[in-house]
Amino acid sequence: MKTFILAAAGLFAWTSIAVAEPTRIESAHDVTTTVDRLAAAVEAAGAKVFARIDHAKGAASVDMELAPATLLIFGNPKLGTPAMQAAPTMGLDLPLRVLAYRDGDTVWLAYHAPAEVAAQHRLPANHPAILKMTGALAKLTAEAAAK
Repeated sequence: MKTFILAAAGLFAWTSIAVAEPTRIESAHDVTTTVDRLAAAVEAAGAKVFARIDHAKGAASVDMELAPATLLIFGNPKLGTPAMQAAPTMGLDLPLRVLAYRDGDTVWLAYHAPAEVAAQHRLPANHPAILKMTGALAKLTAEAAAK
């Protein structure tokens, strides 16, 4: 776990925020194929893809280079709503997000573990919605990354 120190608008009020390393899964595919497979798995599971953000395309729009990196934002209100009912600030971190990116010759899927996110919102890791999100993310990313 890494700790970052933030200053609030130069007021010299320092806050320490613990940030866990993301969960990473190596993919057997390129970024585009990995994201396509993840989106298909999400929709097959009955969830909805809300957005696909191509960070490399954004970088290119300002004449900068970035290795392929695409963020998929998706969710299922049947999972997210109970979490937000228990801790309304979970809405800051929902819907779920998974990043597919290339680092050298390797493509990775990365996401923040739901239990780690829940802890930031004072929601127990064993809350039923968090347990379901944890299982869903593991299953969906494994499916997207597999050969």
